[in-house]
Amino acid sequence: MKKKDRASGFVFTKHIPKDQTPFEKLFEIFQELITHTSGDFDEAIDWLRQLDEEYKLTTKDYTIDDFIEDLKQKGFLREEIKPDGSGEGKGDLKITEKLERSLRKRALEQIFGKLKRSAGGNHKTKYTGTGDEQAGEFRNYQFGDALEQISITESLRNAQINHGLGDFNLTENDLVVEETMYKAQMSTVLMIDISHSMILYGEDRITPAKKVAMALSELITTRYPKDTLDILVFGNDAWPIEIKDLPYLNVGPYHTNTVAGLQLAMDMLRRKRNTNKQIFMITDGKPSCLQLPDGRYYKNSVGLDPHIVNKCYMMARQARKLHIPITTFMIAEDPYLMQFVDHFTEANQGKAFYTGLKGLGEMIFTDYEQNRRKRIR
Repeated sequence: MKKKDRASGFVFTKHIPKDQTPFEKLFEIFQELITHTSGDFDEAIDWLRQLDEEYKLTTKDYTIDDFIEDLKQKGFLREEIKPDGSGEGKGDLKITEKLERSLRKRALEQIFGKLKRSAGGNHKTKYTGTGDEQAGEFRNYQFGDALEQISITESLRNAQINHGLGDFNLTENDLVVEETMYKAQMSTVLMIDISHSMILYGEDRITPAKKVAMALSELITTRYPKDTLDILVFGNDAWPIEIKDLPYLNVGPYHTNTVAGLQLAMDMLRRKRNTNKQIFMITDGKPSCLQLPDGRYYKNSVGLDPHIVNKCYMMARQARKLHIPITTFMIAEDPYLMQFVDHFTEANQGKAFYTGLKGLGEMIFTDYEQNRRKRIR
């Protein structure tokens, strides 16, 4: 089944797996709604009640009110008491950190599939040498190799083959060393466009971008905890946000100051000690804004303004000099915008993906996994 609201652009599909409890069934839908409403509990519950009216999601034995009580009991909601004019307190329901974590985990499962945690939590490069993780590849011992690299099993097997079992003899020529892999760490900055165009024309582009950010943050913190992920948003200005802020992320009445976003991203990465650094940028529009030295904004939404565009190219070249590749995920297919991204990518020697909303997460995940295999310089 499908329900679509033209004003919001929400689309819901009903899929109820077997053996779900009433709470689990509603919780699955509620998590989707609370993501769309940017953490607005009242709006999400209003939507849930409407869906319940139309599709009979609850029964007389388990109502929406029962579901809300369960959310509170399970620690997904907290009540904020604010005094009203009479001195009495009125409680507003807000989502908790536990629900924020659940939303990130759900986004990871939706976009990347159920990934198992890695015990080591480090990145492997494709280059073998003097590292600290076994690669499963062997070579002859060379002078200077560390003794702990010698594979005893393979070396004894060589000695038996070369000298026989009768008179056991182990020589230097029998020794075999197991190659090891470097472990690389990656510092990533994810830039998310929150200009007004991200909700124009009845298409909700901010929610998929938000889900990607939640999924990527969950992937890194659980599977690669030694990596770092910083997230920033950019409109007229750019500013960092915390991972816990992602469910509440929304667009504003902004133009697109790509230069400000890139400046902040590079400032963040300059402070990182990791050798491998990268910027992911999710955007659907052209750069249309710059901040002038006196603090005023220069804005031009008509076509590609050469003054703004050239500043973007300059930032791309600057990032290249700092060995920071930029991967642009462009949620638009206008030929002149694609041409701008082509030139921007060439200036940085980075990568660009021209994608709709479908498959955005998979593309970012694949690119992240590939980039993390870079050799430490």
